Amino acid sequence: MRIVVTNCNTTQEMTAEIVRGARAAAGPGTTVTGLTPAWGPESVEGWLDSYLSAAAVLDTLRTYDEPYDAVIMAGFGEHGREGVRELVDVPVVDITEAAAHLACLLGRRYGVVTTLERSRGQIEDSLYAAGVAQNCAAVVGTGLGVLDLGDSLRTQEAFVTAAERARDAGAEVLVLGCAGMTGLQRVVGDKLGLPVVDGVAAAVKLAESLVSLGLTTSRAGSYAKPLPKRRSWGPTDVP
Repeated sequence: MRIVVTNCNTTQEMTAEIVRGARAAAGPGTTVTGLTPAWGPESVEGWLDSYLSAAAVLDTLRTYDEPYDAVIMAGFGEHGREGVRELVDVPVVDITEAAAHLACLLGRRYGVVTTLERSRGQIEDSLYAAGVAQNCAAVVGTGLGVLDLGDSLRTQEAFVTAAERARDAGAEVLVLGCAGMTGLQRVVGDKLGLPVVDGVAAAVKLAESLVSLGLTTSRAGSYAKPLPKRRSWGPTDVP
């Protein structure tokens, strides 16, 4: 089974970290390839970055010509998943959706711990569109930017502090609200006494399940293939 994981930003180091997490979760016989957009923001923190990232990820997949069986979109709360589902003919699993769905199996309410508070609106909208917002007790920011996550000690401390706020708001399960947080669940889970779901790992296992079951995106209605027409992707457009 071949899974492609798309980073939502142009930072190669983050792609490598996401791929490490995805491969750790993957079963025997599953290969994971990470894709980094050639253009777009170096980190996604806000609506402008998110929309730009969505177009860049779509362009990356549009021009990627190696065979694959599933796509994982490794941007928490970022836009583009609906467009990718129209574009490709394999299952598309977004880490936001994947983490929330698994969290709902582990407790009545879950909380998301993310990077900056400004990302809350996007994440809440993404959860609402996925149909799992009603189970979300809180979305809490750590105050760290995406590119700050490389400082593991600082990230762990900020995560624990934010996670305590989510727990106090009623969360029974925690979700890592950024692909760059992959790996924290092993370190933080015991300290908090709550299950911690990593969206990248959750997406890998769900993607493997969909492929194994022979299931893919429905073409009836919402995710029908794009209408045939000329689309210009910019001055460097590749047919």
